[in-house]
Amino acid sequence: MDLISNLATGFAVALTPMNLGFCLLGALIGTLVGVLPGIAPITTIAILLPFTFSLPPASALIMLSGIFYGAQYGGSTTAILVNLPGESSSIVTTLDGHQMAKQGRAGPALAIAAIASFVAGTIATVIIATASGPMSWLALKFTAAEYFSLMLLGLTGSVVLAAGSPAKAVAMVLLGLLFGLVGIDVNTGLPRMTMGYGELGDGIGFVPVAIGLFGIAELAVTLGKPQDRSLLSFSLKNLWPSWAEIRQTTPAMLRGTIIGSVLGVLPGGGAALSSFAAYAVEKKIAKDPKRFGRGAIEGVAAPEAANNAGAQTSFIPLLTLGIPGNAIMALMVGAMMIQGIQPGPQVMTAQPQLFWGVIASMWLGNLMLIVLNLPMIWLWVSLLRVPYRLMFPAIVLFCCIGTYSIGNTVFDIWLMLIFAAAGVFFIKVGAEPAPFILGFILGPLMEENFRRAMNLSRGDPMIFVQRPISAFLLVLCLALFVILVLPAVRKKREEVFQEE
Repeated sequence: MDLISNLATGFAVALTPMNLGFCLLGALIGTLVGVLPGIAPITTIAILLPFTFSLPPASALIMLSGIFYGAQYGGSTTAILVNLPGESSSIVTTLDGHQMAKQGRAGPALAIAAIASFVAGTIATVIIATASGPMSWLALKFTAAEYFSLMLLGLTGSVVLAAGSPAKAVAMVLLGLLFGLVGIDVNTGLPRMTMGYGELGDGIGFVPVAIGLFGIAELAVTLGKPQDRSLLSFSLKNLWPSWAEIRQTTPAMLRGTIIGSVLGVLPGGGAALSSFAAYAVEKKIAKDPKRFGRGAIEGVAAPEAANNAGAQTSFIPLLTLGIPGNAIMALMVGAMMIQGIQPGPQVMTAQPQLFWGVIASMWLGNLMLIVLNLPMIWLWVSLLRVPYRLMFPAIVLFCCIGTYSIGNTVFDIWLMLIFAAAGVFFIKVGAEPAPFILGFILGPLMEENFRRAMNLSRGDPMIFVQRPISAFLLVLCLALFVILVLPAVRKKREEVFQEE
């Protein structure tokens, strides 16, 4: 009964005209972001962070959440029609989805992608609602030692699941931790690494870093690549798949949903990894694996269900523990802090309307996305004709205005440009920026919990292994690193990211 009453509270919040409007806006922006290659949801969320400052907390989080899972829908549209995945999570969809389009079955492919995403989103919303209670109960047993170990597990996961060299991922995490500690030491009151700049006394602002690394840098790199604007000629007369195809794809949808739900909760997991894993499973268990890559409809249903489920269940550790499992969730932590909300298990008890309102909005957003995607396909595809050279100046101006509006200082704009240049450098040398932002967000929190644990234990570091939950999390960290160095695992990991 508690679950039903909590969901009733959530729908009462999500169904207000203002929150419905922001849910629709987030879904609309997310679809647009998914359709346009090179403009990722993390880029958009980073750019829009400053503009959420004036919104109510529930409205801000509902809109940003809609952008994230809405992008998973939009990415499939161009992946199927023009073999151009709008999101990394839609790369697998191109393998069979585009082949179906070339065979004159673009309509069924798009419909199955939308249905699979909706089914997965609905089930994932139920999973979030039911898992939040036990997760929050467990979180209340956490002390400073457990929080430190949990954050260390999150950073370890980001290293293991980051594309490219693990050594570079470790370096990016350490660099992020270092930049996160800039500012006044709260214990001694002395400045650390401020280089004499008074503006850095409160630390490096999260918004300039996020917009620089994920906004301007990603777009600048995309601007330097040749863009293929040739559109495929297709027909959507027979949009809906047959009942036989729906029955054929239902098991694949459910398997993809389960895989995505599990991987979405894991640190460093999310939509992209979920879609690759779901496709690999379907190909492995198929009676005729040779059909995959030639227009197998299960090859569209499974990854689309997985990426949407993975996107939504990645909110579980964020909402219940206050720990971001990936870079986008780190930006969501930033959005909560901008609103004056301390992420953690207390959110569920102290602000139940916010907590359950966001969860209820996810189901409403998935319902809206069905309406937005299928009838408006021609609009989304036509947007691909807009050259990036025309969009880039407007987006940069938008970034500058947003960054300046937070602190009303030009110093933040300079910081943004510095991190944009650093972001371009990171991308060019093959160092993924996501581990950096996770380290940057978690660095101050890790330091705070480490110091608190050491104070409680009177300087005895054994506290981290004497407490069972903390010791278990540290064992998981060690296991992840051991798995990473195994030759078979490293080879498989390189193959997966080479496909991306």
